[in-house]
Amino acid sequence: MLPRYYTVKGYGEHEITIQKSRFIAYISRAESEDEAQEFIQSIKKKHRDAAHNCSAYLIGENDQIQKANDDGEPSGTAGVPILEVLKKKQLKDTAAVITRYFGGIKLGAGGLIRAYGKAASEGMKAAGIVERKLMKVMHTKVGYPWLGKLENELRSSLYSLKEIHYLDQAEIETFVEEGHVQDFTSWMTDLTNGQAEIFEGELLYLEEEI
Repeated sequence: MLPRYYTVKGYGEHEITIQKSRFIAYISRAESEDEAQEFIQSIKKKHRDAAHNCSAYLIGENDQIQKANDDGEPSGTAGVPILEVLKKKQLKDTAAVITRYFGGIKLGAGGLIRAYGKAASEGMKAAGIVERKLMKVMHTKVGYPWLGKLENELRSSLYSLKEIHYLDQAEIETFVEEGHVQDFTSWMTDLTNGQAEIFEGELLYLEEEI
């Protein structure tokens, strides 16, 4: 599992017009090739009357799955520019489809490359980009007299408070980056004069918009 990476927040769409041609960008997170293909086919079905539905996707921790499709546009003028936007923004597990309704004016190879690249970039903005950080969920059990102090300290710290469970004792769940687990444990132990029970939980990705 990667310590951190960028991807799109979720689904997004955005339309631009260039030389009377409509370019509609559709963006989605896709964590497998099957998900990417299902998304692409859904857009093609929605816009079966369009001149072109060009697409690209980038999937896997090491970008091991990369595909680009020009869907009838001149070779290299549509799918590849879309894929290059994904790479430039360092996005993983992301699929993009750009639907084009031809407006009667030919753009030429350079014009198409710029148009598809711009449409893809605008679509990414509409979808939103997040950084996913791999976090260890740390559990801290303390008596209730400590809870107010710890909650205040956590909210003003670099750590992210996940949840508080009100049981026989208070149990605080905190997101901690894997490399900082020992630092967090020592810090929490010092804050409670050794009165806390601290243990590691599951690994989860925490998303932050950028």
